[in-house]
Amino acid sequence: MENDLGEWRVAVIEWRDVVKIFPLRTKGATRALRALDGISFGVERGEIVALLGPSGCGKTTALRIAMGLDAANAGSVVVNGKNVTGCGHDRGMVFQHAELLPWYTALENVKFGLRMKGVSEPFLTETALRYLELVGLTKAAQQRPHQLSGGMKQRVGIARALAIDPEILFMDEPFGALDSQTREVLQTELLTIHAKTQKTIVFVTHDLDEAVVLANRVVVMSAGKVREIIPVELDHTGDVRALRGSPEFALKRGQVWETLHRVDSVPPGHS
Repeated sequence: MENDLGEWRVAVIEWRDVVKIFPLRTKGATRALRALDGISFGVERGEIVALLGPSGCGKTTALRIAMGLDAANAGSVVVNGKNVTGCGHDRGMVFQHAELLPWYTALENVKFGLRMKGVSEPFLTETALRYLELVGLTKAAQQRPHQLSGGMKQRVGIARALAIDPEILFMDEPFGALDSQTREVLQTELLTIHAKTQKTIVFVTHDLDEAVVLANRVVVMSAGKVREIIPVELDHTGDVRALRGSPEFALKRGQVWETLHRVDSVPPGHS
């Protein structure tokens, strides 16, 4: 994969001509809905790449295939040179809703993923506590999901995904259901976590500002296709609020906005 400087770097994950077709039944008839129409792009190690586009453009489908939750009809997703054929501990996922186990505490929810990986005590509790600390929830370790705010639940979800130490972290609109203030706080925290861990992150969003404030590159999608890949090249190490107020952010936001409004409109379908 060639970057914008003309240098060649190896992608840690690549979508290669990926096609996904869903049967769509309407009025007794079945037709094929092409959710992904041969998408190809790669993500370099340590990048945050945002998939941006309207509902129905194929963002979540691309993520689910890469995670191993769905299978492509054609093409492949390759991680470190190997085809994805199912879920694996080299990939973690944070969903729009944290989907925590309600009978477990925050600590036990984080430990759950570690148990699935085969981690045993005493490392189980030690590791889970370390990742709760990373997301600022040490004091909430013994609280159950009904005692947590929406933002706190998402932090537990992030801690749970990070605790298994995946090489790639997929995030499917994880802040989409939160109020704007909480969303901004978690965006800043995500950038802080990325600075500490240097995880490769693929982030799905339909929010233009969120894509620009978080990502190193923005993949603009429409109607199951990749329309354009835009390098952001902003300083993501500071506070999100300060970044939003910078003239550099305004210029890049304008560029992405123009691209979004150039692409074709999308009929309702899978995203």
